[in-house]
Amino acid sequence: MSDSMNGQGGHHRVLILGTGPAGLTAALYAGRAGLEPLVLTGNQPGGQLTITTDVENYPGFVDGIMGPELVEHMRKQAQRFGTIVKDFEQATRVDLGQRPFVVETDGETYTCDTLIAATGASAKLLGLESETLLMGYGVSACATCDGFFFKDKEIVVVGGGDSAMEEAIYLTRFASKVTVVHRREGLRASKIMQERAQKNPKIEWQLNKVVTEILGSQKDGVHAVRLEDTTTGEVTEFSTQGVFMAIGHKPNTDLFADTLDTDDAGYLRVEHPTTRTNVEGVFACGDVMDPSYRQAITAAGTGCQAAIDAERWLEAQE
Repeated sequence: MSDSMNGQGGHHRVLILGTGPAGLTAALYAGRAGLEPLVLTGNQPGGQLTITTDVENYPGFVDGIMGPELVEHMRKQAQRFGTIVKDFEQATRVDLGQRPFVVETDGETYTCDTLIAATGASAKLLGLESETLLMGYGVSACATCDGFFFKDKEIVVVGGGDSAMEEAIYLTRFASKVTVVHRREGLRASKIMQERAQKNPKIEWQLNKVVTEILGSQKDGVHAVRLEDTTTGEVTEFSTQGVFMAIGHKPNTDLFADTLDTDDAGYLRVEHPTTRTNVEGVFACGDVMDPSYRQAITAAGTGCQAAIDAERWLEAQE
């Protein structure tokens, strides 16, 4: 184990930022390669899986598994092979312009030969207290993760872009009715996605409306939303058994703003099919570089790739 265990910062061959399925899978592979990786969990250890109650589509768990429990399994497995995990330690600055790289947190300074960015993405939310309270209890930010739990129920999708249309259409496979709530009359979605949604008999519309409150409890789930008309100001209660947020995701890339290349939406660019970024020795995996799939299994897959890429890069340097 390295001297970071006694709080001295220290040097590491592999340093991983983030402990979602991408970061922990990278840690597992790097650990098994004898690289003793250091993982900084950041402020939300486990990432988005920690706000997912049931995960039913991760291979190997016949009866499903709770999101936080899945993360805990992955973490213990990575630690078994020598991974050092620093809880709630958040990188505040990285310097990728010198070798070894420098990573600073509130209390420590670390150096590393390779850096794996697995900082994830955050679903954009409305910022309501009830939304946070009921996340995983009728409120979700991932249709492909949670749609199955809303079989034959009436649900609301909040948003007006392509991702909102995709989520609404996807959710009609399970729900008896999907109502799209959007703050304006016009949708931001592409014409083709709008047409698809408008043709779907299960999709209804509440336009010029914003959700100001989600009504329900963790015990009984969601039973309604409060809607405010953006033109008249009138407030109504709208019955629903689920609320899906589809107002976009923001990749957590602020740390790398001046050094790593991103696409127009802010996701880290990698040299496909590898996980290499534009800086030699820096690799990216999981939702921070994936605007398309955003699943635990795809994040884990790219985490495996990043660790193998890092190991091969280190070998080449030697």
